[in-house]
Amino acid sequence: MAKPERKWVRVKALAAHEKTAIAERCERFIAVTLKPRFLPEIRPTAFNYAVDIYGRWRGSRYSFITRYRSGFADKAGDEFDSAFACLDHVEEFVEDIRFDVMWHRHNGQWWRLHVSVALEDAWRLIETDPVLRPHL
Repeated sequence: MAKPERKWVRVKALAAHEKTAIAERCERFIAVTLKPRFLPEIRPTAFNYAVDIYGRWRGSRYSFITRYRSGFADKAGDEFDSAFACLDHVEEFVEDIRFDVMWHRHNGQWWRLHVSVALEDAWRLIETDPVLRPHL
């Protein structure tokens, strides 16, 4: 049996200052675009309701997250998070920073919907693609 041919790929991980800059830009996108459009006000209900949209890094992935508060009598005030979209850094692109845009499925798995897009294009996709929007 022949050994598979090895393929060398040069990769570029994000530096701490790049992650910080991307996080700041994403926070601005959330504050200027996502919150006014999808969560202009907090409306308490007898069920779970959204109270915030924010983002955070986890490894090489930046997740967009909705924070919920429970309105159920036995759990009133309890809060939990649910991610709705994720930018997965593609390390094979050395020249510029690219992301795979991923959707958080109902079963807890991430599903890649768009491959190797620039940050601004990823934001446009999150804003316009109904699958990638916050679950409210």
